[in-house]
Amino acid sequence: MTLERNHEDLAGHVDDFAARRGFTYTVQSDGETIGCVYIYPSETAGVDVNVRSWVRASHAEKDAALYAAVNEWLNEAWPFSLVEYAARS
Repeated sequence: MTLERNHEDLAGHVDDFAARRGFTYTVQSDGETIGCVYIYPSETAGVDVNVRSWVRASHAEKDAALYAAVNEWLNEAWPFSLVEYAARS
């Protein structure tokens, strides 16, 4: 992604967050950004939100822990009945 496209992408996430249309969070480890979590309305009937997350390849070993932590956070702190978050293998 070019720097210009990245800036546009980030600006869109900021706008979505401010308007409460979607929520994007950076994932940090030791002060370094290693990934992102995206929470957006689902287009699937009966599903409240679609959640996606990723970590950089250099931190791939942290993906399972991120997935577990995000699932726990969604269940404990968010008012969703049904979350669509692709399972990890």
